[in-house]
Amino acid sequence: MRRGIIKCLIRWGIALALLPLNLGLTWAVSELIRDSVGAARFWVPLSIGVAVWFFLYNTCPRPMWLYVFGHELTHTLCALCCGAKIQSFKVGRGGGEVRLSKSNTFIALAPYFLPLYALLWSFFLILIRWWFGASDWFGPLLYAGLGVAYSFHVTLTVVILRIRQPDLVGEGFFFSGTLIWFGNAIVLLVALPLLTGSSGVAEAIRLAAWRSLDVVRLFCRWIQ
Repeated sequence: MRRGIIKCLIRWGIALALLPLNLGLTWAVSELIRDSVGAARFWVPLSIGVAVWFFLYNTCPRPMWLYVFGHELTHTLCALCCGAKIQSFKVGRGGGEVRLSKSNTFIALAPYFLPLYALLWSFFLILIRWWFGASDWFGPLLYAGLGVAYSFHVTLTVVILRIRQPDLVGEGFFFSGTLIWFGNAIVLLVALPLLTGSSGVAEAIRLAAWRSLDVVRLFCRWIQ
């Protein structure tokens, strides 16, 4: 009982500590987007991909089985990276389940911030480019596909989060929410500089650190 209370308090402490960092990361991501709007070679095909996905999302049956498969596969891959053994893997339209020899917070929450299909799409096209060499079609096709895949991840993650998720129940909703926010912000903070070429990853991380400090300063001024 006492151990459970201590664990809960630690998670609340971590979640509260992450709030200014998450706000700073989000602030930094918004500035990266603003500063890269001139990168038409990235934003135009990406926007086309996003539009294609939302057209499919609103006119066709939702591919929930595909999303659930990717969700459970992300659990599985992260578990293997953490040294866990896979005991069973089940997927259906109504849901899925992976039984593992061990789990942790990263394994439980990874599917909510790691866009698996976007990563697989990028890896596949990079292999194609490596095999056939550079070509004018590579960039537009990569970015349009990312628009579809990332929109798929975001929209169906939102849909699935509206259903009571055992992953979040086990970790705690507030703790899980802050970590999912943090994970998604980190993904964008790293991906945007790499994709748009508007800045470096190290520069983006420094920007996020400064913006997080700015959030803390603003909060300190507000409570004075």
